[in-house]
Amino acid sequence: MAEDGRACYVYGVVTDDRPDESVKDLPAVGDPEAPVTLVRQGGQAAVVSEVPVDKPLGTPEDLRTHARVLDHLAAQGSPVLPFRFGTVVRDTAAVADELLAEGHDAFARGLDRLRGRTQLTVRARYDEDAVLREVVTEQPEARRLRDELRGLPEDAGYEQRIELGQLVMDSIAAKRSVDALELDRRLAPYALGSVSEEPASPEGLINASFLVEDAKRQAFEEAAEELAAHWHGRVRMRLLGPLAPYDFVADATLEGDAALEGKEGDE
Repeated sequence: MAEDGRACYVYGVVTDDRPDESVKDLPAVGDPEAPVTLVRQGGQAAVVSEVPVDKPLGTPEDLRTHARVLDHLAAQGSPVLPFRFGTVVRDTAAVADELLAEGHDAFARGLDRLRGRTQLTVRARYDEDAVLREVVTEQPEARRLRDELRGLPEDAGYEQRIELGQLVMDSIAAKRSVDALELDRRLAPYALGSVSEEPASPEGLINASFLVEDAKRQAFEEAAEELAAHWHGRVRMRLLGPLAPYDFVADATLEGDAALEGKEGDE
């Protein structure tokens, strides 16, 4: 039970077969000295630590710590249902009697569906110089505008600069669509589902997350390595994982046998 002025921060839910040692010495959100512990109820366990109620959460270190705890649990091989950052409950009694008791059936579905599965995330971005060379090579109009602007002072050729910038943006957007499909074509066959989003930076290609069975993880990683080699010098790829299944937990807890299938091919 949390002390006065303290509350329970909840990282997620795991199966009750996790030993207490599995969370020992993990960092804690909001209070680095607080131990991370398990609150058990009905065959499930919530991963929690105490936080001071008078200290706002949300620093970059808090966010990193939240992910670090969940990804550590995911790497151990047993299923984990990650909660959103910032989930705080009154005390351990409320965690057991309210959170775990009321959410038991949904948590059971999610833990069962995610057993033996983890999230692997691919972050891909263009090499800026390489993609600009492609645009100039493929677009005669871009070459013409570049040649017109060469040698002009910064305050000259305003309209040409605007036109060239728009042409480059449109060309990269077209490339992004094609390359995102290529990434999905190569990696999706090894995954149960995927979600993706366009990154915010102009040179970003895609951020894509895949739900991968443990038995297919090596094949997925090899396919990602082959794609990275194919794009070498043009696209920089990072493969992150195994991660907690952040992008798939909501569908995993839904009722219905096909709850996770809707993720495949989305976006």
